[in-house]
Order: sequence, then C-alpha cells, then structure tokens
Amino acid sequence: MKQIDSARFGLVGIGHIGRAYVKAFSSCSVAQLVGVVDIDARAAREAALRAGCSVFDDIRALADPTLIDAVVVCTPPSTHAAISCYFLERGIHVLCEKPLALDGAAARSMLEVAAHHGVILTMASKFRFVDDVIRAKSIAASGIIGEVVLFENSFTSHVDMSARWNSDPAISGGGVLIDNGTHSVDLMRYFLGSVAEVQAIEGRRLQRLPVEDTVRLIVRTGTGVMGTIDLSWSIQKDQDEYISLYGTRGTIHVGWHASKYRGLASGEWIVFGDGYDKLRALGAQLDNFARALLGEEQLMITPEDALASVEVIASAYDAMRVSRWVAIGAIGPWPEEPPLAATGTGA
Repeated sequence: MKQIDSARFGLVGIGHIGRAYVKAFSSCSVAQLVGVVDIDARAAREAALRAGCSVFDDIRALADPTLIDAVVVCTPPSTHAAISCYFLERGIHVLCEKPLALDGAAARSMLEVAAHHGVILTMASKFRFVDDVIRAKSIAASGIIGEVVLFENSFTSHVDMSARWNSDPAISGGGVLIDNGTHSVDLMRYFLGSVAEVQAIEGRRLQRLPVEDTVRLIVRTGTGVMGTIDLSWSIQKDQDEYISLYGTRGTIHVGWHASKYRGLASGEWIVFGDGYDKLRALGAQLDNFARALLGEEQLMITPEDALASVEVIASAYDAMRVSRWVAIGAIGPWPEEPPLAATGTGA
C-alpha cells in the first residue's frame, strides 16, 4: 500500500447521505474533502460551494491519485461495484456506502480488486461509530449484564417510499431488508460475532411497492445467541431504544435520545449516553478510515465485516423466499444483481 502524508477525499453522489457527508467532513480532524461529483451538476456545484472544494464533471476526472487518496461512494447500490472498482483500479482507497454490493459474488470481486491493487475497500456503516453503541459494547464486554441471551434491534419509521429509488429493485436490490437491514446485521455482528443462520418473515406490503416494506428477522449467532430485528418503512414503534441487549444479570438499552443499563442486583438504571448524532458518527467514521490509510489505527469495519453483511442479507432473502431457517451462504446469492443504473444519486 502506498504511503500518504494526508487523507484527501473525493465524494461521489450528492443525494441525501452524500450531503450529510459534506457536512460531516467539516468536523473531521484528519480527513479533508477536496472534490465532489454527481450526475446532477447543480447539486455538485452547490455541495462544492458549501464545502469549499472542487467540483468535477465525472468520476474519470476525479479518479486521479495525484488529487485524492480516497473516495466515498454514495451512489445507489446497483452502481457500487462498478464505481468502486473504477477507483480501486487506479490505486484509490474506497469507503463505499452500505450495502457494499447486491450479492456476495459482487462483494468478493470488489475485495479481490482492492487486494490486487494494494488499496483499502470497506463498507460505511455509521451506527458502528455512534458513541453510545461503542459504550454499550464495552459495558456488555465488562460482564455487568452477564451472558447475553437476546439481542433486539428495531429500525422502523413511516416513510413514503413510492417515489424513491430505494424501492426500485433494479437499483436498490430489494426493499427495507437490504436498505435498513444492512445496518442491523452489522450491529448484531459488532456486538455478538458471526451469524450462523437466519429466518425472515415479510409483513403486508402496505405501500404497494414492488419490494418488501416490513420484515422481521430472527437470527442465531455462532455461539447460540438469539436476535430479533424489526424493519419497516410503514410502521413506527413507539419506543426510544433501537438496540437492546438482555443478559443473565441485566439489560442495556441504546436509544435515539439517551442510553442506559441496569444490573439485576442494583435495580437502578444508569444513563451512559446522550443518544444518536448522525453527523458526529459520520465524522468519526471518516476519521477512522483516514487514520487507517495513514497507518495510525485499525479499521473499525474490516473488509471481512463488509462481506459478511452482504452474505447475511442475501441469506435472509433466501430465508424469506423459502419460509425456513437458512444457514449463512447455504443457498446462494438472491436476488440476482440488477444491471448498472445509469442515473440517480445516493440516498
């Protein structure tokens, strides 16, 4: 891997998440945004003006190792493999938004290209960088709540998806399962390790979309811990916590506005965090990736983590289709990878 003195980043895709990254770069200590590109030239110009960086007409102009060391790919999932590999082949490190790819074969191919060219490729997963999530893992590892028996996660919010690319399977690869579920799977693996098997149940399609809008996952880890994951674009649970860990001696709740834990012996809830801050998490993720390029720290999300998330989601689609438990990677990639989308910006 080539040695670099500073972490200069390009950004591809100025959709919803791309604009959030533009803001997050302003708080980074070692990651600098130097150029943006989007098929919407106006959006790119506006983002560049806000960031005080250069705007490029297309990725060919941006993909210059003399200009950037790394790139953040924030385009729709169907384009991730092609765009990421374009930069990797030119010796540029890639932080690709989730999901890394639409199936395991595409993800493995991307990682092989990165290895061949001696650069880093990994998947962005902002919740790993939330302060409360990191503290919750430390608390669980300390043994305060005993042995973890059950993991619960819920990402549910009523959002009209009828006009968004996330509900177009040719672009997104699926519905709420691949969209929100990628975060869920990565979080569960962060706390509990590898996932062994999964069951997935689709709810009613209330929004009449061509993809699933409500799904429940039931998961077992390699060590036998059970997890339940609720995902929906059509309901909103009336609860603050989005992660709960239930152990033999206590409970941890990670919430949107505050986080807390309680041991059975004490009976008192102890608050340990102030909730979810999206921009702070994105900034921490960028700094971690930049420091990894500089050789100053390890990647929080490894290439192996990124591949595992893709494989678990693919197995969950298999499980939903056949209505039974599926071992991770046992059936194969599903759905098939759609053709590369020619238009569209990242969510």
